[in-house]
Amino acid sequence: MPAFRVWAPRARRVDVVAAGERRPMTGAPGGWWEAPGAEPGVRYGFSLGGAELRPDPRSSSQPDGVLGLSEVVDHDAYRWNDSGWSGRPLAGSVIYELHVGTFTREGTFEAAIEKLPHLVDLGVTSVEIMPVAEFGGDRGWGYDGAALYAPHHAYGGPDGLKRLVDACHQAGLAVLLDVVYNHLGPVGNFLAEFGPYFTERYRTPWGAAMNFDGRGSDEVRRFVVDNALMWVRDYHLDGLRLDAVHAILDQSPVHVLEQLAAEVHAARPAALLIAESDANDPRLVRPSDAGGYGLDGVWSDDWHHSVHALVTGERLGYYADFGSVEQLAKALRQAWVYDGVYSQNRGRTRGRSAAGVPSQRFVIATQNHDQVGNRAAGDRLAAGLEGAAALLLTSQFTLLLFQGQEWAASAPFLYFTDFSDRQLATAVREGRRREFEAFGWNPDEVPDPNDPQTFERSKLDWDEIDEPAHRAMLDRYRALLALRRRLPAFTAPVGEDVDVSIDGSGGIRFRREGVSVVVDGRDWSAEVREDHG
Repeated sequence: MPAFRVWAPRARRVDVVAAGERRPMTGAPGGWWEAPGAEPGVRYGFSLGGAELRPDPRSSSQPDGVLGLSEVVDHDAYRWNDSGWSGRPLAGSVIYELHVGTFTREGTFEAAIEKLPHLVDLGVTSVEIMPVAEFGGDRGWGYDGAALYAPHHAYGGPDGLKRLVDACHQAGLAVLLDVVYNHLGPVGNFLAEFGPYFTERYRTPWGAAMNFDGRGSDEVRRFVVDNALMWVRDYHLDGLRLDAVHAILDQSPVHVLEQLAAEVHAARPAALLIAESDANDPRLVRPSDAGGYGLDGVWSDDWHHSVHALVTGERLGYYADFGSVEQLAKALRQAWVYDGVYSQNRGRTRGRSAAGVPSQRFVIATQNHDQVGNRAAGDRLAAGLEGAAALLLTSQFTLLLFQGQEWAASAPFLYFTDFSDRQLATAVREGRRREFEAFGWNPDEVPDPNDPQTFERSKLDWDEIDEPAHRAMLDRYRALLALRRRLPAFTAPVGEDVDVSIDGSGGIRFRREGVSVVVDGRDWSAEVREDHG
């Protein structure tokens, strides 16, 4: 029975209250406090200096939500059925991003298991789950988590997530989890009471930055690295998608991302670590002995923006930097358009050359939760679907699909929350409306994130698959993914062994070994030919 342990370096007294019994904890080296443990299922909390009970910062389970007591969990009690599973390499991966709460009508880990045959039949190799760390309320995107070690109670808690991962592995699917280490959410965020988890030296767009390089930062770094190790070890996850790493601010000689990559890969060499970043910095995916951080992959927003701006004609916000067919051709060759090029929208040079980086390290998409959800109406790409799919699904890069995209789902993916604090709910609603007004959208048409109907509208309608138009799109995705599986393994560095050309009408011709694609620049229809010679 493991002991209760908590890091509270500034506290003079810490008590643990377990099953209603209060016990003083004993100070240990490094600012830690310890006390005898309790049986699995026992609810407990910590009191600093006699103050109100708080959940364990490393709580494995929050059955009553992020503001309730923690629950003791024995991770070894779960009996796994994936002993023969060894993971999947990034090369050749087709990643399917899903949000547990809206992927099915029930919105649980258990219900998601029922849809795995669909993903296998589609040709998906990996599932990427949007953040599940405990956040405020029952519904939300998950990027405002506050209990980073606890899978969300409304989705099914620790055992529910384990059953989903187990089922994925038995179906031949790898599982990646989206994690957020750049900030914590506003509800249930008690870390600052325990220690110097945050810093005033930096700010993120979403709140206080984590303290990765100031006084007391060694244990903060351990908090994050241990969290990554826990997901891989206790939940058998095959990798992590690291949210907005450009907002993980650290001037240490060894960046926390490099430390995390080294320790996760040492624990499980096959584990994949994929960064979301808008910096276009190849150091993220270069090996540590070459001055990099040693991550396995990085998202390319440039690829998405090049397609989206050309197809839709949108030029507001960051789309102001995109829209030419020449930029799309560059993205098709090398993923990043801004590789040391001046950005008019940002008013500065952006990015750096990724020459020599293997193509599979770039993750591309025509839709994802950000590019759909961060629109006023949460609307999906509706134009140019045939050409966009052809370019995406034959690409030499790693693919990411967003839930429902494969059948042109009609459900939007809106931004939704479940804040009981009215002031917070109002601030979020008004903040979103101001943001969208700056993009040229009518703020009065932006749905209220805290309205339960905003969440309900975002749930996929699986019955659509049987409708002719949706079925036709699904059949196209299946056929193109089947073709992709027949293509020779692509191992060349970015920008090499592909041919891209533009015709006089703005059409695109893309060719790599085994396949050629011609997209008509007028209507975005596409012709895909398998090259057997």
